[in-house]
Amino acid sequence: MKKKLFFVSFLLLFAIVVQAQIYNPIKWKTNVEKISDTEYELQAKATIESGWHLYSQHVAEDGPIPTHFTFTKSANFQLLGEVKEGKGKTINDPVFKMQITFFEKETTFKQRIKVTASKPFKIKSEVEFMVCNDANCLPPTTDEIEFNVVPTTLQVQPKEIITKEVSPNVETKELLPSDSSKNIITKDHLEEEVSSELQKEEVTAAKEITKTKPFHEASKSLWTIFLLSFFSGFAALLTPCVFPMIPMTVSFFTKQSKTKSEAIRKAFFYGLCIIIIYIFLGAVVTWIFGADSLNALSTNVWFNLIFFILLLVFAFSFLGAFEIMLPTSLANKVDNQADKGGIVGILFMALALAIVSFSCTGPIVGTLLVEAASRGGIAPFVGMFGFSLALALPFTLFAAFPGWLNSLPKSGGWLNSVKVFLGFLELALAFKFLSNADLVLQLHWLEREVFIAIWIGVFGTLALYLFGKIQLPHDSPMSHISVGRLTLGIVVLSFTIYLIPGLWGAPLKMISGFPPPLNYSEFPNGLGANSDENDAAAVLPDGAEFGPHHIIAFTDYDQGMAYAKKMGKPVMIDFTGHACVNCRKMEDNVWSDEQVLKVLKGDLVLISLYVDDKRALPKKEQTISTLTGKKIKYIGQKWSEFQTVTFKTNAQPYYVLIDHNGEKLNEPTAYNPEINEYLTWLKEGLNNFK
Repeated sequence: MKKKLFFVSFLLLFAIVVQAQIYNPIKWKTNVEKISDTEYELQAKATIESGWHLYSQHVAEDGPIPTHFTFTKSANFQLLGEVKEGKGKTINDPVFKMQITFFEKETTFKQRIKVTASKPFKIKSEVEFMVCNDANCLPPTTDEIEFNVVPTTLQVQPKEIITKEVSPNVETKELLPSDSSKNIITKDHLEEEVSSELQKEEVTAAKEITKTKPFHEASKSLWTIFLLSFFSGFAALLTPCVFPMIPMTVSFFTKQSKTKSEAIRKAFFYGLCIIIIYIFLGAVVTWIFGADSLNALSTNVWFNLIFFILLLVFAFSFLGAFEIMLPTSLANKVDNQADKGGIVGILFMALALAIVSFSCTGPIVGTLLVEAASRGGIAPFVGMFGFSLALALPFTLFAAFPGWLNSLPKSGGWLNSVKVFLGFLELALAFKFLSNADLVLQLHWLEREVFIAIWIGVFGTLALYLFGKIQLPHDSPMSHISVGRLTLGIVVLSFTIYLIPGLWGAPLKMISGFPPPLNYSEFPNGLGANSDENDAAAVLPDGAEFGPHHIIAFTDYDQGMAYAKKMGKPVMIDFTGHACVNCRKMEDNVWSDEQVLKVLKGDLVLISLYVDDKRALPKKEQTISTLTGKKIKYIGQKWSEFQTVTFKTNAQPYYVLIDHNGEKLNEPTAYNPEINEYLTWLKEGLNNFK
């Protein structure tokens, strides 16, 4: 019995230790590398624990806290350019509704300097950063790091002090010898040391370049690009520029070949040539812009505006306003080469197909390249491979089985309808890029309601077109509509009706990530909530504000506790952050539940303490941290210190139920997407309060 009690006690203690702990997932190591006699490179390497990620320096406003370096000014050096960072992982974050880049495992930040001193000196720097994992985010942390610069002189410091590890909240000591006179070496010896060190760094860098991302990290976005491109290739097949070419080309191979096997070989090579041509196009884009340059530019205002205009041109071309054509002379020259026959002739036949069909495939290929290139890396290759594979397959298959040609539908007006349908999709997608530019500039010209209204107009018009109520210039007269067209029209009309509640604040999760976020709106709480909110605002307690889902929340601990005592209710402390991804996930997916929301609104007092609040504390409240020994200047630092000291953890989200004396009503909880478990935890604390 005693063993069982001991075992149970051990498990409980272990659970508490695991739940409440101080996370320290980042370690910094500094290094200084010589570039020339006067130029040096400061290197700050971040080693990141498995499962955590560090955010890039370049994060748009209203996103997570970016990494930022501040160097103490000195007459010994001058900064050259900005801090450079390594290649990170970029995702379309569903919470912040923006592209965000972060780093996993390790990364190095580099800053070039021009040295103006002749003696060794130190450069002090502060690095502010934020880290998260799948369940927690830590408050913004500021670490002090040092770089030991040794100019090319006769007297140098030992190599040990060039590299230094720094851990957050841990005091560091430098490895300096007791007798510096022993460190006098010759200039030649110094150059040998520097050369050896540079060679080591080059070998290390070469190894880093040859490393590839784990399959599970990179494959998901590449598979998305491939599938999107593959289905786009099938869409291109159904356009009037390509579809009629299938029977013509296959018939040519079968008639010009003496045997069936020869026709299949020629058709196979023809399809392979199509794939090579489009992959080459992807290679050209990557070569011109660089494998990752468009990745960084995809959030640039001007590039988003250019993409918007480009997609508008593609859309109007598909709708029949004009045709995008390559020069006729080019098409004629390629066509003449195709007549020569043989392998070279087949290659030029494939090139002729690409040129002749450009007016239909160009807008699709252009859109795919914009999307693929913005992902960086080999995405343009993958995109063009998927597109060309879908384009090439029918030619090879129908050459192998020519009898299948009889099953193909005849060319007709329906092919132009496919172009028009794609044109409407291009038009809707164009406004996503315009929205990106508006969000970055915070102009509030294309707010959520305006964006959704535009999409309602676009897809509503598309539904009318599919039902035959609207005709465009190149459409054939239509006496009736097919069952397939009617079905597609019903789907588009249903989607249009689905969009309408978005004007009144509906989240529209089906298109999450396309329209601006809910808070980027003329009416952040929805058009229909005005009267209720005005009534609630009339009785809003002093010091309180409306939090997520219109929950009354206090952002000051003392004010919240005073109100809780007055109302006779328990308190839930919500340690959160403006840039905390998992906090938003909990609020969007768990707090939104009807039963959970009822408890949060009526049965307790919510105190939300933002650990990344950058507002300055009043001078009289600025104290010295018991953890770091530094001055607590900001409101967020105050709440972060309070959480760490009181509850022995520094991660967010973190929820604590307490009574009026500040005593815990049950064990605190953190990120937990299971609604029933979270509701059970809330009710347990409420019952203990009673």
